[in-house]
Amino acid sequence: MAGSLIKIDEEIVTSAVASVTLGGSDWDSSYDVYMVRFSNVLGTSEPTNFSYRMTESGTANSTSNYDFAFKELKATTAFSNRSSTNQNRAFFNQSSGSTATQDTQQGILYIFNANNASEYTFTTFETVFGNASGGALQGSQGGGVFTVTSAVDGIQFFQDSGNIASGQFVLYGLAK
Repeated sequence: MAGSLIKIDEEIVTSAVASVTLGGSDWDSSYDVYMVRFSNVLGTSEPTNFSYRMTESGTANSTSNYDFAFKELKATTAFSNRSSTNQNRAFFNQSSGSTATQDTQQGILYIFNANNASEYTFTTFETVFGNASGGALQGSQGGGVFTVTSAVDGIQFFQDSGNIASGQFVLYGLAK
C-alpha cells in the first residue's frame, strides 16, 4: 500500500546511554522518505539540547555542516524563532533535557534525500515536551539541512550534555 510506514529499526533506552543511532546496517535504501518517531525521551541533566546528526557508513558526521530553524511554541510565554548555520549538529529545542519524568520529549522527524549522494539531506520535525522549569508544555516545529552531498544511512540522537536516560526511537521507511 502506497504511503505505508515500514518499520526499519527500533531502539528502546532503559538505562543511560550517550547516544542512540538508527539505521547503519539496518538502513534500507529503497525509500525516498524516512520517519523517526521518538517518545518518552528523558535526559540525565538539564538544561540541554536534544540533538541529532546524520550518519554516513554507520558513523555520525560531526562536521560543521548542519543548518536548522524552528519555531519554539511555549505555553507560558511568547513564541520564539531559533536558527543557526554551520553547526556540528542540529537540535529540536533548548531545555529538553530535564530529569523530571513529566518533562519527557516526544516527536516526529522526517528525512528527505538521504540516499541521493548528489543532494543535501533535509529534515522536518515537530516535538512536544514539558520544559525544565516546572513541566510547562512546550514544543517546536521546523527543519534542518545537512549540507553535504553524500548518501546518508542513518541518524544519531544525543543530548548536548549528559546522556539519554530513557526513551523509544523507531525508524520507518515511507513506502512509495
